[in-house]
Amino acid sequence: MTEPRVTVMGSFVVDLMARAPHLPQTGETVKGDGFLIGPGGKGSNQGVAAHKSGARVDMITKIGRDDFGRIALESFQGEGMDTTYVMQDDELATGAALIMVDENTGDNKILVALGACSCITEADIENAREVIEGNPVFLTQLETNMVAVGTALGIATGKGACIILNPAPACEVPDELLALVDILTPNEVEASILSGVTVTTPQDASEAARVLMGKGTKSVVITMGSRGVFAVDNTEERFIPSIQVAAVDATGAGDAFSGALATAIAEGEGFFEAVEFANAAAALSVTKIGTAPAMPTRGEIDRLIGDAMGSAGA
Repeated sequence: MTEPRVTVMGSFVVDLMARAPHLPQTGETVKGDGFLIGPGGKGSNQGVAAHKSGARVDMITKIGRDDFGRIALESFQGEGMDTTYVMQDDELATGAALIMVDENTGDNKILVALGACSCITEADIENAREVIEGNPVFLTQLETNMVAVGTALGIATGKGACIILNPAPACEVPDELLALVDILTPNEVEASILSGVTVTTPQDASEAARVLMGKGTKSVVITMGSRGVFAVDNTEERFIPSIQVAAVDATGAGDAFSGALATAIAEGEGFFEAVEFANAAAALSVTKIGTAPAMPTRGEIDRLIGDAMGSAGA
């Protein structure tokens, strides 16, 4: 089978992560351990997830000419990913994320300073036009700047690429951009902000998804953490329970989901089959510590799906 092609545009930041017995409250200092430093950012994480799950990824991002920027290039090259469109800014620093993880629950709090990847220009996007137009799937998020997102979506939709938007971090998105999206992948918080419907149950998710589709989005997948995902297109809706695993760090689960979803769509899988594949990838990602390093391989995903199907048939 021809290797599926996916374009991912988004952020790269270096993750600075520590684990602790519980997350600190305002004004509280908590002794932590297990400090790690490594590649991260929603765009980068989703690009790595798509790559490891089986796609050839053209990654579009922006970094500084600094030590953290070298981490970016070395990490992409170490994964075997092309860095043609990993641009470098002469003045701005590479982004960084401060991550705190509860070692008992896997819950996290994250603060991101985006740096260079918050200043991707229209000219930068134009330089990557070939892969935005040429690849069958275009995946992006909201952790860069809206000008870059809007410009890229305009190019992608003009050539008929399947556009997947992970609307994170949570913020309002203009309806005209939502109308360009083929698959929207918010979590409960993001879906609540975008739709105006507070999402806590699958029934809420159904209502929120219908609101979002009323804005022009063709299909919606709302990830609901350990409970599973709610997926709807113009013909059907399904709630897909999560695959039960021993979770240790939930930090990159949403990124694993969106990246693997892009791979499956690029391979020609149907919408709900692609969601099932992404659901397995997200489950596997929470069983490891970290973000990009925790993204599962294609072999791991296929094995988990096979095991889950075997258990269901037993």
